[in-house]
Amino acid sequence: MGDKRATPTAVKQLSRWIRSRSVRQQVSLASVSALILLIFLKVFVRNYTYFYVAAQLAHSIGILVLIYKLTITKTCSGLSLKTQELTAVFLIMRIICHFMLIRDIYVVLDSLTLVSTLWVIYMIRFKLKSSYMQELDNMPFYYVLVPSAVVALVGHPGFAVNFGFRFFYMYSKTIEAVSVLPQLRLIQNAKMVEPFTAHYVFALGVARFFTCANWIIMLIDTRGVLLTQIGQGHLYLLIALLAEVVQTFILADFCYYYVKSVMEGQRMMRLPSLV
Repeated sequence: MGDKRATPTAVKQLSRWIRSRSVRQQVSLASVSALILLIFLKVFVRNYTYFYVAAQLAHSIGILVLIYKLTITKTCSGLSLKTQELTAVFLIMRIICHFMLIRDIYVVLDSLTLVSTLWVIYMIRFKLKSSYMQELDNMPFYYVLVPSAVVALVGHPGFAVNFGFRFFYMYSKTIEAVSVLPQLRLIQNAKMVEPFTAHYVFALGVARFFTCANWIIMLIDTRGVLLTQIGQGHLYLLIALLAEVVQTFILADFCYYYVKSVMEGQRMMRLPSLV
């Protein structure tokens, strides 16, 4: 029998080939891969709810990684409490809005995510407080909450009887779009990312991809009707779309370095001077 180690696996060969490419070529390959996946989703996925479920599933996997980290390793080092608290805030707002819209599956999925997030917050604040990097988790809340409130006020779907719920919906969308910034700020301050935190942020990036893909496919399926509605003064559609795009691009850079680190077999992920 031949030596199995003599011939690298196809995965290893592919990994070596990708690592040998220039940064520009790697970015191009990632963009083409994302486009191919988007086309695949457009062809085979017909129900928009599946995109939401896939995004929530990815987020849930990230939460499970955090639960494992907090219960097994007994440390919250590298995790941003502020990102978790912002996540809880926009989930509460979104659940309230879902009750108004009567979308049962959305309420159930968001409620499960909220319970898990509140548990993570409890562990960081009380059980594992000694390992919390408070000095590195230094992005003020008003950097996120105030601009998000202004954008939500400008872009909410009109003044109506249920203005409060409409404003909450837009506020939750804008907070969600930038809620990961404190986590990225902490990572930047720490200069490196331990594996479980990297897995969690990557899961958020995957979740954002599915949500952004949903919007892109909706724009294609409606043949530009959504864009026409934006031109007719429905700014909330533009704000919601921009929120998804902003969050996707915020996480895209991190996901690139995450995949690159995995390809290179690095246990501890290091980032350049800017994320």
